[in-house]
Amino acid sequence: MQGFFRSYLSVYRPLIQALNRLLHPYELSYSLWQVMLYLHEHEHASLVEISHYHGIEKPGVTRRVQRLEELGYLSCVPGNDRREKSVALTEQGLHVYSECRAKITALEQRVTAGIGVTALEQAVAVFRQLLGNLK
Repeated sequence: MQGFFRSYLSVYRPLIQALNRLLHPYELSYSLWQVMLYLHEHEHASLVEISHYHGIEKPGVTRRVQRLEELGYLSCVPGNDRREKSVALTEQGLHVYSECRAKITALEQRVTAGIGVTALEQAVAVFRQLLGNLK
């Protein structure tokens, strides 16, 4: 189907821009949000785990983690392996996560307004398949 990727990319960039505007008051960007989201879902993680999950290089994760630490949104926690840094959201980070999550949910509802649940579920399935094919 010609034009599928063009259609996807035409939505991707404006969506990331909208997310960045929404996150800006918290001094966050979508790339920082990805780390917070992962930590919220997993409680704590090593930089390698975050790197593997998002498919980004460890130095990129390190910079993101350092910025989130500066903001007070996450801190180091004792891990299984003392050689590897493990991080978790702080109380402040959890509070900011909750506020941002509510705003992102409202954005998702606004963007998907008028699209049926079945169509959205099919779109999610297609994106999962695409990701699987890429990997």
